[in-house]
Amino acid sequence: MKKDIAQLIVQDLDGVRRLKPLLHHITNFVVMNETANVTLCIGALPVMAHAKEEVEEMVRAAGALILNIGTLTPELIESMTLAGRVANELNIPIILDPVGVGATSLRTESARYLIKSLKIDVIRGNSAEISILAGYGGQIKGVESVGGLDNMLEIVKEFAFKRDCVVAVTGKEDLVSDGRRVALVGNGDPMLSTVTGTGCMATTLIGAFAAVQKDRFLATVGGLVAFGLAGEIAARESGGLPGTFHVALYNSLAHLSSQDILSGCRVQMA
Repeated sequence: MKKDIAQLIVQDLDGVRRLKPLLHHITNFVVMNETANVTLCIGALPVMAHAKEEVEEMVRAAGALILNIGTLTPELIESMTLAGRVANELNIPIILDPVGVGATSLRTESARYLIKSLKIDVIRGNSAEISILAGYGGQIKGVESVGGLDNMLEIVKEFAFKRDCVVAVTGKEDLVSDGRRVALVGNGDPMLSTVTGTGCMATTLIGAFAAVQKDRFLATVGGLVAFGLAGEIAARESGGLPGTFHVALYNSLAHLSSQDILSGCRVQMA
């Protein structure tokens, strides 16, 4: 199974680099530069279009729509809704990153509104964000998870089944489910926590893979494996220095090879 998944990820990475899909981000201003850069490094094309006057037109050219509520305003929710409705009409995948859900009522209510109003294909968050959205507990300090529930596998699977989407919880080990299948992704490195926005970058990688892989579960696993492997390679090259790691992460994504994936992919089907 590991070999089969690794080979699919290799094929999808080749598809991203060959087709260069446009990824339409309506996103977090703090990490906008980061997510644009990782989009380019993996081989796709970024656009950061937020104005409600243009999002419907822009998303029509996109391979995926990435919604990130990290620096949230009511105006952004309006733009996300307008773009999302067009994406749904055209079957363009929508990936939602519910940054900081649970920290304020605006974030929590806005994320729930988007999930209810749009057909979201993939929701990626930390354990607290996902458990809160699923109706369980979780602790958020600012936009960081400081606690979640121990039975995340059951929560993720139930939430994915209920919402008919793929749900991913990223952390020390990533957990992905579409309500039927469950995958544990063991790729990654603790150095990823030393750079702002690596969770948002992982969401962007999922969007890149979803633009070429119709099976959103496989696209999510592929994006997380690719990002985690790049983090591992960058950590080995950075000597524990966050600034060096940041640059090495871009380089590792740009030069991620088929052999890196075939030899380093760590996915377990649960």
